[in-house]
Formats: sequence, C-alpha cells, structure tokens
Amino acid sequence: MLATLSTISLGRWQLNRAAEKVALQEQLDQQGTRPALDGAALVALTDLTADMHRPVQIQGQWLPDRTVFLDNRQMNAKPGLYVVTPLKIEGSSGVVLVQRGWVARNFEDRTRLPSLTTPSGTVTVEGLIAPSPAKLYAMGGEDSGVIRQNLELAQFSMETGLPLLAMSVQQVGVASEGLLREWPVVGTGVEKHYGYAFQWFALSVLIALLYVWFQIVRRFFSPRRA
Repeated sequence: MLATLSTISLGRWQLNRAAEKVALQEQLDQQGTRPALDGAALVALTDLTADMHRPVQIQGQWLPDRTVFLDNRQMNAKPGLYVVTPLKIEGSSGVVLVQRGWVARNFEDRTRLPSLTTPSGTVTVEGLIAPSPAKLYAMGGEDSGVIRQNLELAQFSMETGLPLLAMSVQQVGVASEGLLREWPVVGTGVEKHYGYAFQWFALSVLIALLYVWFQIVRRFFSPRRA
C-alpha cells in the first residue's frame, strides 16, 4: 500500500503545481488589462516582476545601426529571424531593446540581410514588457555580429556602450515595416500538470486493484486441495 500512497501523493503534488500555474495565468491575463506605461514610467521601473507583460506605449528614436537579427526563430511554424533594435526613449538617456518582429531568412545566401523599413525621427511603439529574447542552444563562445543565435542584455550593453534597461519590449500590432508580429501566446503549461496528476492517480487505482486481487479476491478462487 506504500506504493499507492506514494502515487496519490505525487498526484496531489501535480494538482498543487497546476493551481500555482492557474494563479500565474490569471496574473498574466490581469497584466494585459493594466494601463500602458509611457517611456518615463518604463525607465523608472524598479520591480520588473510586478510589471512583466504589462502594456507599454513609448516614444523614441530607433538606433538602426545597432539592429541584431536572431537566427533560428520560428513564427507560425516557419523558421526565420527575430529583429531586435534598440530604441532611445524620448526625454531620457535610457535605451530599451525592442523585439520588433519576425522576418523570413534568405536560405540561398544566409549572410544576406532581409530588407526592412526602419522609420527615422520620433516613433511610437506599442508593446509588452518582456524578458530578453529566449536563449537557444548555441555551439561555440559568445554570440556576436549582426546575425547571431542569442543576445544577452548585459553583454550587448557592454558591446554597444548603450545604457540598456534591464528588460526588453515585445512590439505588438499588425504586420508592418516588413515584419510579422504574431508572437506565440504566453502560457503556463497548466494542462501538463493535470495530465500528470491523472496518470499518478490512475496508477494508484491500478496498484490498489492489483493488491485487492492478489491479496484478497484470488484466495477465494484458489482450488482447494483434497
């Protein structure tokens, strides 16, 4: 019966994890309904955890000569490049890294950069506060160059000399400037915890049934010796 109790305990643990993920998903959903922050409020942020995924509407100037293309990124199941460009926030010395969108890559000439339109002058960017772009496994040392696998905020700040904020902004909206912005929806994966819990509870039931069969029921069906 120890095995039954153990599997029940593991099932309950998975349900507790699911409850935590549900609470996190509710927090993410709530963040999306909060008022958008402007550039000054974004620069003044001190607690990123409390404002992650919150909407922003910031004005500033693109720094197109610092644009980086992140390789092997998918959107709608198609491989391509994420385009990341620093934005100097208007009225501030702060610079925020903006994940501007996705663009297809030229697979015949992988060194050829895609054609993009980067507006000059003051622009307004709508987006969500986001962590730095997800890191992919890469062979070798640090990433460098215009086309690279990963981008670390601290390392990129040292590389460029830009006073980058400790966050990025994921630009949202319809496709424009040659970029697609159909970002994957942020999820918490709560479904897998429910699935694991079901498996553990089902296993506990199976173990209990086998115990009852072999230790109790089967004895009544055993042939009696003469």
